[in-house]
Amino acid sequence: MLASVPQLEALDRLVDAAEALSGLELRTLVALGTQDDLADTRVAQPLLYLVDWAWGTTLLECGLRPSAFAGHSLGEFAALALAEVFSVEAGLELVVERSQLMAAAAASLSGGMAAVIGLDPETVRDVVDAIEDVWVANDNAPGQLVVSGTDTALETATAALTDAGARRVIRLAVSGPFHSPLMASAGDAFAEVLRGAQMRDASTPVLQNTLPVPTTDAETVRDRLIAQIVSPVRWTETMAALAADGPAIVVEAGPASVLTGLARRMEGITAMSVEDTEIESILQEVS
Repeated sequence: MLASVPQLEALDRLVDAAEALSGLELRTLVALGTQDDLADTRVAQPLLYLVDWAWGTTLLECGLRPSAFAGHSLGEFAALALAEVFSVEAGLELVVERSQLMAAAAASLSGGMAAVIGLDPETVRDVVDAIEDVWVANDNAPGQLVVSGTDTALETATAALTDAGARRVIRLAVSGPFHSPLMASAGDAFAEVLRGAQMRDASTPVLQNTLPVPTTDAETVRDRLIAQIVSPVRWTETMAALAADGPAIVVEAGPASVLTGLARRMEGITAMSVEDTEIESILQEVS
């Protein structure tokens, strides 16, 4: 019988570690917290990391043998743990440190992120380039980009993008203007943490947000991670790279199925998620 849930005992131990490292009662916040509580990046990052890792580990133990790993933003850390660049525990320490640095940087700013729906990337970039303090933060899929900036700049950008033909511009429930130059203080501080972190060559090639070209080299991984906090997530390019040599099957290991929906917009990609497909069916599909 194949496993149908993540390894709960290991996950429970890791949540204990996350609570100790973060100083937050994460279990209580999950059970009783408000949307604002869960949007706090100090809460969201360690929890998402552990859920992604747990589902990924379950798939690997059930027999999935991926040819490459990739993760969207915070998900990159789970991908690197699964590729054995660092242990899940070492990755958790990095994620908690990252979340705290990003929260501190965001606390001194008034900003956030917004998804732009139904507008081509060239037009989005042209509009954003003409407005101060807002940048393209995520190129997620054809027809969906995310911009990041100050509140004032996002208001200006929302009006300009709507005038340019965007179907919708939706403010996201995040606690800061992530993946933008506004996070430079967090990026600089986390760079020092990463330079001291132990990393191994990946057991399986990884594609990273800042440059979606497969690598297994530990120092290349480190350099790309150093740039990640202030750089855009190049997810459309990541999916295109996976399908460059022919049709690719992408399995999303994590909560919900947002990345599955994005990947299905790409040519040459068959995407599925643990949220909407039994693990047994996934393994049959990719075997």
